[in-house]
Amino acid sequence: MAKSKSKYVCQNCGYETVKWLGKCPGCGSFNTLEEEVVSAPSKVRGIGIQSSSKPQRLKEIMPVNEGRATTGMGELDRVLGGGLVEGSLTLIGGDPGIGKSTLLLQICSELGKQGKNILYVSGEESPQQVKLRADRLNISSENIKLLSETNIGVIDNCILNEEPDFIIIDSIQTMYTEEAASAPGSVTQVRETTAKLMNISKGRGISVMIVGHVTKDGSIAGPRVLEHMVDTVLYFEGDKTASYRILRAVKNRFGGTNEIGVFEMGNDGLKEILNPSAYMLSDRPLDVPGTAITCSMEGTRPLLIEVQSLVSYTTFNMPRRMATGTDFNRVVIIIAVLEKRAGLQLSSYDSYINITGGIKVAEPAIDAAVAVAIASSYRNVPVNSDTLILGEIGLTGELRAVSMAEKRVQEAQKMGFKTCIVPKANYKEASRVEGIKIVCAGNVDELLEIAL
Repeated sequence: MAKSKSKYVCQNCGYETVKWLGKCPGCGSFNTLEEEVVSAPSKVRGIGIQSSSKPQRLKEIMPVNEGRATTGMGELDRVLGGGLVEGSLTLIGGDPGIGKSTLLLQICSELGKQGKNILYVSGEESPQQVKLRADRLNISSENIKLLSETNIGVIDNCILNEEPDFIIIDSIQTMYTEEAASAPGSVTQVRETTAKLMNISKGRGISVMIVGHVTKDGSIAGPRVLEHMVDTVLYFEGDKTASYRILRAVKNRFGGTNEIGVFEMGNDGLKEILNPSAYMLSDRPLDVPGTAITCSMEGTRPLLIEVQSLVSYTTFNMPRRMATGTDFNRVVIIIAVLEKRAGLQLSSYDSYINITGGIKVAEPAIDAAVAVAIASSYRNVPVNSDTLILGEIGLTGELRAVSMAEKRVQEAQKMGFKTCIVPKANYKEASRVEGIKIVCAGNVDELLEIAL
């Protein structure tokens, strides 16, 4: 009888060692090594499909046109690159309650209308609970079958008997295989069960969508190899208190990763938002100090957003700085530039920055709008409501160029803006857009003079 052995596996990066360590040598995180019992050495198994052991010339390999099935949701198809690819493995992650299961049930409904056979495997909810959600979403397709199971061997047998066209696994952290002695959700179990699902998907040409839990920092829980094994990784983002949701692809072997899908969560499920700029600016105040409109690029899609600022005098020695929806450190740098280069005495004022709607923007193209919003609140002078502001701010106070300026200005013109303030380097490109006045600025002094 084989003697059982123990090993310690990092729950963050998958690093393995025979002894426990306080700090993982792989990723540098503390207290992430957990013990796993290996009952017997397992046979080496390959992952994926090997077409041939003989090398082939690249130019002699005939390409295969992958078959795609539309999900019936244009925003989702945009993110996937045109639809679900036959035999693909897709991982979708997001915060609890963000709408992952709702989205997947709606996908099942649309595919069921196309005559596809769907197997929905739930490891967290009973069939009755899934049925309650389906009734709330008015989903009653005869082609959807539910299975409440966590044993991947039982699921494999069910797939053989049912021969579905589309499979949903909710979620991968609840699945386990008897060949691994560790608990469900561990690094070994997640890796092994995903490998089995990959073999099912590739070997039988079945599209599989996997739900993955996320950690407190927003990344998929489990080993990083999980994201490498699947074909597509989607993240569902958004504030649960807000009604909008953003679906973003961070990996896609069948399309680009530069597209997003925007949805609105309602009582009857997720609805597509075809014009997210109008949605984001629908409730913005006009002619109020402390607000500025800018354009962020979410992939190849321009999105108009509102930057709000509140600058308030404080009697404390240390003024408070807060930023919601953007990088806090970058906001602190912008405040320092405004003090040094534009003469704003902000050392005695609290400064609060908010990107409305709960959206998170990290790109530096919104720097100019943040600076104008802060100066507007400080001077109590409103910015013209028909003005859009673009530009990155350097440490010397210069206004630097932004990418895809023409697309951003086109979106502003389409939304009815009359003036656009851009960096000097973008003036020629932005001037190609007709129907909107283009004004350029070289530094923060000129920017504030024009905007205010």
